[in-house]
Amino acid sequence: MFVEPPIPKTALVVDDSMLIRYTVCRFLEKRGFIVEAATNGLEAMEILSSFVPDVIITDLAMPHMAGAELISAVRVLDVFAQTPILVLAARRSASGLSSEMPSGTAGVIFKDIDIEEQLGRALERTLA
Repeated sequence: MFVEPPIPKTALVVDDSMLIRYTVCRFLEKRGFIVEAATNGLEAMEILSSFVPDVIITDLAMPHMAGAELISAVRVLDVFAQTPILVLAARRSASGLSSEMPSGTAGVIFKDIDIEEQLGRALERTLA
């Protein structure tokens, strides 16, 4: 009897910090995700024209197209209406984050020493 292997989850990681992008991408790949990465919202929109991820993880503060603009642009497209979006944020911006947090986001991950632990918990909640 042939059993088809499970379809891998997919993710788009958007951050202008090479270190954060690398950390998040490697974390996801180790868990079987197929990952695409972009350095800003414009690059992300280009990727999304041919890639439909199960989850989008984005920074808010980026050049060319910030995360809030990206989230707004993604949410008007029917194909991404239900796609969970997680926001990457610096801990120092946490105090004003709730007022800055764009609508349509599933949660926040702080760029901190325990980023991988936070990613794991956030993915469990959003992709369960």
